[in-house]
Amino acid sequence: MRIAFLGLGIMGHSMATNLVKAGHEVATWNRSPGKIVEGTRAAASPADAAQGAEVVWLCVADTAAVENVLFGPDGVEQSLTEGMIISDSSTISPTATRKFAERVAQKGVQWVDSPMTGSKTGAEAGTLLFIIGGNEQAIEMLKPLYAAMGKKIFRMGETGKGQSAKLVMNLQIALIYEGFAEALTLAAKLGLDAENLVQLINASMVKSGVIEYKAPFVLRRDFSPNFPLRLMRKDIRLALEAAKEARVKLPGLETVEEVYDVAVEEGHADLDYAATLQLLEKWAGVEVKGEAA
Repeated sequence: MRIAFLGLGIMGHSMATNLVKAGHEVATWNRSPGKIVEGTRAAASPADAAQGAEVVWLCVADTAAVENVLFGPDGVEQSLTEGMIISDSSTISPTATRKFAERVAQKGVQWVDSPMTGSKTGAEAGTLLFIIGGNEQAIEMLKPLYAAMGKKIFRMGETGKGQSAKLVMNLQIALIYEGFAEALTLAAKLGLDAENLVQLINASMVKSGVIEYKAPFVLRRDFSPNFPLRLMRKDIRLALEAAKEARVKLPGLETVEEVYDVAVEEGHADLDYAATLQLLEKWAGVEVKGEAA
């Protein structure tokens, strides 16, 4: 298929690479120049990338970035033609998603929200899970592309429902990790060995995929970004906005948002979201580390 892939960040670069490996014809664009995916055509603008494409795939930072890439100067909108599909793997507002979909539908273009989970390693290995909202016919057409980048898709309903489900997923990730970080901090203060504690957690009902994935990084004090803290804070805020629209109270997430706000103030925005631990450590006057550190 002919694909315009827009956004070559931590996830997008590997996703575009896997599309090329699967034999698709890919044009790429990134807001910051200099990022190249071998085997693709580097486009001068989103509009240029989308020229002649069957599918426009977005993987950018936030709602404002999606809007600008689509409808801003040299945006995709001017290259849209009837029958194209826009697939958005950014994590953005479900309400904005529906508005964007309505706008491009006027040109005969279908929208599928395709946020994913699996982090940097999943993007590199082509084992992402895609959380999808949209028309079943459009999703069927995209299945070869999902297969090139991931291992499974979950259709959650119509357009916007994929984004809603992604926010619910990230809400849980943020809360689970913060519970783990608080437990490690208290454990350090009480003189417990972090390595032994993690083994206990993984052998008990407390075990979770979040802890299994993050614990090795934390124990060797590797806070390089798999999922930057600033983006998790963005997703926390999106979840709180969606909750406000739905008249739902999320007191736990509101508290975690405060931790993220202070972590950003402390200079941790571009580290992995696991770096909220460093803030807790600072407050407690301890440091969590395993033998590898």
